Amino acid sequence: MAVNAGADAIGLVFYAKSPRHVSVEQAREIALAAGPFVTVVGLFVNAPETEVNAILQQVPLHVLQFHGDEDLAFCEQFARPYMKALRMKPDLDIQAAMAAYPSASGILLDAYRPGVPGGTGETFDWDRVPDQAPCPLVLAGGLTSENVKQAIAATSPSAVDVSGGVEASPGKKDVEKTVSFIQAAKG
Repeated sequence: MAVNAGADAIGLVFYAKSPRHVSVEQAREIALAAGPFVTVVGLFVNAPETEVNAILQQVPLHVLQFHGDEDLAFCEQFARPYMKALRMKPDLDIQAAMAAYPSASGILLDAYRPGVPGGTGETFDWDRVPDQAPCPLVLAGGLTSENVKQAIAATSPSAVDVSGGVEASPGKKDVEKTVSFIQAAKG
């Protein structure tokens, strides 16, 4: 559905506590259905190395997204492009946090809520998004078809990431919301 709506990438959540969590079997089926021209991203939150490797043996992921406390060595060990998610805590030194991942193919900026690694449905102060970054920035956090144009205009990201903003209920994507979001983001 997302591919047919015009998505350039899809995300597969391998975080068991998320309502968006998919099994390895579901992930493999979705990744294969996406076809060769859509980037398939695997999202991990403090997953053990053995778990990431086991998933990589079964699911054709193009990019890994690390959304927890993973350090540089952990992110680099899989010999795969990766994005590091940074939760925009009020006291976060964004430049220093980005610099800690010099090999990242992208940095994802997401809203911060204590104890929640992402998927909050909340936005953050877009004025905090740096004008320059060492790699492409991906904007996440509370994006919807109603605010994505404004978010892009305010931050000029390389990409936007949406999940809750296109759902009918947690973990269940809505076709109309997905189409509207992609049209607004690409418009």
